[in-house]
Amino acid sequence: MALEKIKITPLDKNGNPVEGKAFKVLFNPNTYTITKSVTWSGSSDRALNAPPLTFGGGGSRQLTLNLFYDVTESVNGKVVKDVREETNKMVALTRIQRGLDRPPAVVVSWGAAPPTNSDFPFTGVVNQLTQAFKLFTSDGKPGRADLTVSFTEFLEPKKDQLQTDPEFTTRLVKRGDTVSSIAAEAYRDPALWRIIAEANELDDPRQLQIGLRLAIPKLS
Repeated sequence: MALEKIKITPLDKNGNPVEGKAFKVLFNPNTYTITKSVTWSGSSDRALNAPPLTFGGGGSRQLTLNLFYDVTESVNGKVVKDVREETNKMVALTRIQRGLDRPPAVVVSWGAAPPTNSDFPFTGVVNQLTQAFKLFTSDGKPGRADLTVSFTEFLEPKKDQLQTDPEFTTRLVKRGDTVSSIAAEAYRDPALWRIIAEANELDDPRQLQIGLRLAIPKLS
């Protein structure tokens, strides 16, 4: 069985995956880190051993990957003479794109659909990228690189609100799912697929990305 590698898929201005620009890392990391801050504030009260706390909101999650690149041997049967041919795919995620006026948001996915509220798929933007090149050829081309890339969680406000609204539920897209099959599961009527498509602003309901979390509105 082939090893499933981390896949990074850019999103267009409507939040839809651009599969033609998706790529996989050369080697999976041995570890990755997820951090998230949650703000609580309290006012001092001399009559209490600890002050009452007031919730101040949640911060964006941060995903950090430490990646190793090596092209001293063929990559998927292809000879690559400069490791930057591979690392530049990550660099492109830090550059402003025409039509977006900003770098793209991406979905970082890894393996089969995980349990609800797991780390992957992770939707975010690159906030920091560090590249360290080594093993140079005689003409100065690097053959290996260590990359540290950090992503800040990027949530579309409307979809985030739908997920926390008690009048809505969510559904993680699995292999083989269609909007009609999800409607059949949620509403027992595949003909109601438009409700899901409109709630999630799907430009092409026929193309569902595995790992995408859909808001499923409750029927009135």
